Amino acid sequence: METIFQSLSQFTPQQAIMMAVGLILIYLAVVKKYEPNLLLPMGFGTILVNIPLSSALTHVAGGQIQHGALSLLFDMGIATELFPLLIFIAVGAMIDFTPLFQSPVTFLFGLSAQAGIFLTMGLALLIGFDLKEAASIGIIGAADGPTSIYVSARFAPHLLGPISVAAYSYMAMVPVIQPPVIKLLTSQEERRLPMTYSEKKVSRAKKIIFPIAVTIVAGMIAPPSAALIGFLMFGNLLRESGVVDRLAKGAQNELANIVTILLGLGISASMTGERFIQPQTLLILAMGFLAFVLDTAVGVLSAKGLNLFLKDKINPMVGAAGISAFPMSARTVQQMAAESQKGNFILMQAVGANVSGQIGSVLAGGLLLAFLG
Repeated sequence: METIFQSLSQFTPQQAIMMAVGLILIYLAVVKKYEPNLLLPMGFGTILVNIPLSSALTHVAGGQIQHGALSLLFDMGIATELFPLLIFIAVGAMIDFTPLFQSPVTFLFGLSAQAGIFLTMGLALLIGFDLKEAASIGIIGAADGPTSIYVSARFAPHLLGPISVAAYSYMAMVPVIQPPVIKLLTSQEERRLPMTYSEKKVSRAKKIIFPIAVTIVAGMIAPPSAALIGFLMFGNLLRESGVVDRLAKGAQNELANIVTILLGLGISASMTGERFIQPQTLLILAMGFLAFVLDTAVGVLSAKGLNLFLKDKINPMVGAAGISAFPMSARTVQQMAAESQKGNFILMQAVGANVSGQIGSVLAGGLLLAFLG
């Protein structure tokens, strides 16, 4: 009975607010189906860690340190950057780079659409965040949850909670965020622009060489990105080698499912009331949203700029798919193309830009680690 009263006496308004945040995350996952694989464990974990004297967090009891399960997950899987890297193996095993081989020009959009990272980083510096905090906030614009977690865990672990929530929530909201920005920057005629797609056979050798070559080149340019890009490309090599189907399927399914659960619960260890309920949290959420908007805008504008030099024009919306939110962004662009002109099919070019964005976001994260680490 004494323990019960002690727990109730230590229940703070901040903990109550965070429990409400946890319920909101669960609502978004279950009802709205926004990134449910991660937001559901994050939401439940947020409730769990905000129970006063929760045994899920490391605490002192009877003069001895009692290790909490969620604190251990954070220390072993996120602070060490292991969980995000394992997720990259799963993501790589799911990606087919064939559309990129068919339309190599779309790789430019996978690079240009990362501009939101650096523009938002500059804004965060102006607001008053230090350099590494600004980089951690800017990386939300990678539109890639594991990269955001990897970089922020290295540079600003105290901001990991709001950064993770922003990264995954806005990824799920790409179909809501991108269309208004695209419509603002393009005309109806530009959105109707058709694109021809010619299917070309891509050799097995090319598909196998690609992940190896990308790993070597990216690792040489930005060595701190070697683990990020290497784990992503290793997953893709499992897929394309054709000799380890069991491992490739295991990476796509069992590995992805288990690590996603552990990652979501581990992140929630940083979502306690005293950490999360800060004025800077709202700033981080706002700047994360801005990063997605800037990514989309620069992607569209880069496609429009490229069209000045091309005979066969590119539908500018393809540039918006250069963000790393795969495959939501490519689907959003195709839906808008079909709405603008019935039968307009630009999905494959959009997918090419989208998978390029996956590489571009990892390279951007690696560059931040290289220059600031």
